[in-house]
Amino acid sequence: MNLLQIKYLCAIVDNGYSVSEAAVASYTAQPVVSKHIKALEGELGVQIFERRGKRLTGLTRAGEEAYAIAKRLNADAQSLKALASDMTNAKAGVLTIATTHTQARYVLPRVIMQFGAKYPDVKLKLKQGNPKQCADWVASSEADIAVATEALAQEPLLVTLPCYRWNRCVIAPPKHPLAKEKVLSIESLSKYPLITYDNSFTGRSQIDRAFASAGVAPNVALTALDSDVIKTYVRLNVGVGILAEMAYEPKLDADLKRIDASHLFAASVTRVGLRKGAFLRRFAYDFIVLFAPSLKRREIEEAVFGK
Repeated sequence: MNLLQIKYLCAIVDNGYSVSEAAVASYTAQPVVSKHIKALEGELGVQIFERRGKRLTGLTRAGEEAYAIAKRLNADAQSLKALASDMTNAKAGVLTIATTHTQARYVLPRVIMQFGAKYPDVKLKLKQGNPKQCADWVASSEADIAVATEALAQEPLLVTLPCYRWNRCVIAPPKHPLAKEKVLSIESLSKYPLITYDNSFTGRSQIDRAFASAGVAPNVALTALDSDVIKTYVRLNVGVGILAEMAYEPKLDADLKRIDASHLFAASVTRVGLRKGAFLRRFAYDFIVLFAPSLKRREIEEAVFGK
């Protein structure tokens, strides 16, 4: 057994059981990947993949267990590389952040500017997705840090730490009837088409729960993956928007009326997610502390290594 076999096993699963796509992602040829997987199955004495002809269609029961172990081994190999890099050149390298559009667009720019000034030789990469995707990317070592909401805690291979709490606002054209209400209510919101986040975002469940508690059904006309899309369709009068409060910018969004809705919905918590037991470069710790000054390096290390 060798690390290439482990790497190709993970690559096949991560690329939808396509050996050809796994080969492309691994910068090698398809026969090479197939040869290593065949050798691994022969050495273990179990079939890892379900097959339909020559096509891989999924994992066997033994394969599911093997893949779980392979993910950890592959991630540990990445940690070894990071350790070596940190010892040879602590202020240069690559830091990959997995995050949502709202965090990338409205929260992280300040942090990235500060980080870039301190570490000009570190290349930052942003991978944008929903919270589940962000968690998966960190768990599989495709990203170093995830920044998203509570959904990160659902990934068993991650530890998460709270950074800050936030709530939502409602946005509408200035002359909309809701803009005249002194205190917004769920009943008032239910009278109008709503534009809000897709169900894959944890904050959406807070919205649905508030309507359910009030005994009314939300009239969701459109869902979106990012805040800018929500604002675009509010401007087109498709409906009123329910938006993360940090996504409303008074100067840029002056044509939209912001209506406080923090009393209607439970607050959400933005968290950082890290793979359990992973070695983090020193600049990665600094990035986290810049993003969440309440966190200290020792606290982060204790969470990552289970102390």
